[in-house]
Amino acid sequence: MDQNEDTNYRVLARKYRPETFKDLIGQDAMVRTLKNAFAADRIAQAFILTGIRGTGKTSTARIIAKGMNCVGPDGTGGPTTEPCGTCEPCLSITQGRHVDVMEMDAASRTGVGDIREIIDSVNYRAASARYKIYIIDEVHMLSTNAFNALLKTLEEPPEHVKFIFATTEIRKVPVTVLSRCQRFDLRRIEPEDMIAMIRRIAEAEGGKISDDALALITRAAEGSARDATSLLDQAISHGAGETSADQVRAMLGLADRGRVLDLFDLIMQGDAAGALNELSAQYADGADPMAVLRDLAELTHWVSVIKITPDAAQDPTVSPDERTRGQAMAEKLPMRAMTRMWQMLLKSLEEVAMAPNAMMAAEMAIIRLTHVADLPSPEELLRKLQNTPAPAPTPPGGGGGGAPAPRAGATSQHTAPQNHTPQTGGGTTAHGGAATALALDTQTSLARFVTFDSVVELIRHHRDVKLLIEVETTLRLVSYRPGRIEFSLTQKAPGDLASRLDARLRGWTGVKWGISVVAESDSPTIAELRDEKRAADEAEVRKNPLVTAVFDAFPKAKIIDIRTPADITAQAAEQALPEVGDEWDPFEDD
Repeated sequence: MDQNEDTNYRVLARKYRPETFKDLIGQDAMVRTLKNAFAADRIAQAFILTGIRGTGKTSTARIIAKGMNCVGPDGTGGPTTEPCGTCEPCLSITQGRHVDVMEMDAASRTGVGDIREIIDSVNYRAASARYKIYIIDEVHMLSTNAFNALLKTLEEPPEHVKFIFATTEIRKVPVTVLSRCQRFDLRRIEPEDMIAMIRRIAEAEGGKISDDALALITRAAEGSARDATSLLDQAISHGAGETSADQVRAMLGLADRGRVLDLFDLIMQGDAAGALNELSAQYADGADPMAVLRDLAELTHWVSVIKITPDAAQDPTVSPDERTRGQAMAEKLPMRAMTRMWQMLLKSLEEVAMAPNAMMAAEMAIIRLTHVADLPSPEELLRKLQNTPAPAPTPPGGGGGGAPAPRAGATSQHTAPQNHTPQTGGGTTAHGGAATALALDTQTSLARFVTFDSVVELIRHHRDVKLLIEVETTLRLVSYRPGRIEFSLTQKAPGDLASRLDARLRGWTGVKWGISVVAESDSPTIAELRDEKRAADEAEVRKNPLVTAVFDAFPKAKIIDIRTPADITAQAAEQALPEVGDEWDPFEDD
């Protein structure tokens, strides 16, 4: 067996798997707790280990199993956190052949039947070991019924039975199971510890690998020891004895970090041509466009963090040259530009992933990034506009001036005679008191409609949108007095507009209106008056030096809305909550 182990190659992740708690790196809190528990003989009946891939969950479970069953070199030892590794229980557990330490993969055995086998076997004492130990890996894959079947045994197992669970998805484990276990969260391994570990393994294997290459492997491992050792194994084979950072970068399909910094600089300078040339050069050298954008996003995040927390620059996975350039970028670039770059890169990554041609999508993303890189911030723009000198005044009588703007709120009031006395017709005295009463009633009903604007507001109030649009766009008012409207119609007016207007007004007011349609008139429609006022207001606004400077800086800008201080005050008054008077208090004494 020993000869086979010497002659058969084993991957580094298995060859250098931790055998004792001393071999575990980055899990000091868990090791301390377990050592104290073993020393005080307070060993829980169940443990659950959680963490990302490759942090040592299964290895820790086997170490715990060895520590519980270790008898020492002389066969008289008890439970310990430092298993000897030479006694029969330690050797058989390490080799995975101990009859009392059973490992089950919950990903392939998820049902109640698999758990029933465990439940039926826990009542039998261990054959040769001190404890019968069940190690269930990926325990979150068990079905709901399987978890329920395990609960009673897990809560009150026999004294000779221990359970050790491992999972990467702790949130999927029912709380009823978690409450019966002692939980340990295995942390990601820190970069310093990871670099020291893979350097030690490389030296033991006789492989030469540069510090920059070790940093690249550590960054790619993302805190996973298994990923780091697997990448180291591949890097040693790739380098054929001596491995450089360029070889590791080519192996991982990564772009040169220095060239990513160059590309980042070109983007932030707004040099679209230079950035596209650099991207094309990296693509020609084998870099994946998606990987380049991911590196840009990672760099954006790193520089942003350095800007907030300068100590973040002291990252052991970053070379001194990169650290210096990152600190310089953090001092020079505003946070607004960094956050904008981050948001656009996230969107670009989605587009590149879905695009039929990743390189084309990446180039379009770079063009967008360079286009917005040199946009001024709102503060800078306002400061620039305020410092812009006012343009020379326009001489009077020029062709650019339009007709004077009508007063605010003017629509068709100028055509409406202010006659507050309704016409009741001649000969009213012949009808005596009844006619007088009818005239007074009609006068009262029409008192609210002093101007034609009041009629328009009445239509708007009743939400007759079709009639409102037709009145505003196709009706040219000739004369108005309460109860009588005289107008002409445009060519686009419907033929039944007069009759429908008469019917609506009679129904809403209860009074018969006199509606007359006359020949063509030159008076404008309400919509034409509104457009004329808008044009006049916009012409007046454009004379403002600040607005002129805005249009000089942004020629394609458009005026969306114009609001005067009076309009703002009126809107605020409408939106304000009404004053609350003295309210009745149910608890106040009468």
